[in-house]
Amino acid sequence: MYQAIQELHTEKGYAIIALCQLAKVARSAYYKWLKWKPSNRELEQLSLAKEVKLRYDKRKGILGYRQMRLQLNRKLKKKYNKKRYYRIMRALGLKAVIRRKRPNYVRASETHNAENVMNREFQAAAPNMKWCTDVTELKYGNGRKSYLSAIIDVYDNAVVSWVLSPSNNNKLVMDTVKKAYRGKRGITPLLHSDRGFQYTSHEYNRLKKKYGFTKSMSRVSRCLDNQPIERFWGTFKAESFYLKKHDTYDEVLEDVRNYIHYYNNYRYTERLNGLSPHEYGKVA
Repeated sequence: MYQAIQELHTEKGYAIIALCQLAKVARSAYYKWLKWKPSNRELEQLSLAKEVKLRYDKRKGILGYRQMRLQLNRKLKKKYNKKRYYRIMRALGLKAVIRRKRPNYVRASETHNAENVMNREFQAAAPNMKWCTDVTELKYGNGRKSYLSAIIDVYDNAVVSWVLSPSNNNKLVMDTVKKAYRGKRGITPLLHSDRGFQYTSHEYNRLKKKYGFTKSMSRVSRCLDNQPIERFWGTFKAESFYLKKHDTYDEVLEDVRNYIHYYNNYRYTERLNGLSPHEYGKVA
């Protein structure tokens, strides 16, 4: 209202007293507004709000106030609390993308099963002690499908290896395991999976003997038994895959590659003391 009075007076030459009477406000109130200057804290808040909006738009709306705090506090070298970011995002009408729930699938029993050795003990004292692996379906184009296989390190939640394929077959999983062992010697992690056909196959069992890892498998229809990788699928799809339309396989591949690079190197989390997975792993 006061802004309108100022503009009409400046641009059109209307008298202030007449405009105030028309708007039913006191002339003294208008002049008080005219002389008002924001405090240092208000200027700081406005500057932070601008940074929040820029970061939110840059990451295409995937950041909630917790991630926003971690990323901007690090960039700005500040220690603003979560409530401050929450209030700013609420005032700006900014909300993080809501994740879609993944349905549960009952896996059929195959040949080489294993007990649930992991038993939801998702803590590790060092990298390469406990890994979780799984395959997820990514649709693109006119109902076409691609399949992403990955291995997550329980210690720092880093993606150890990943492979994308147009086919959900044994080769997809075996290539993921082989890729995880490149450049690594003397490690014998506990490798947890569901009871999918690839993980109960003779070929997977041969890899177990070759590399010396210990097999662990979720109970039937218990997705929480493989929570670290399930959480990663949900994060990836909510923060990247569901936000775009993928017409080709190459577009899916580019999306996966870009997000995993961001996730491993630049997605900071409170559980890792505000560090990214790769940063946290280097501290070990």
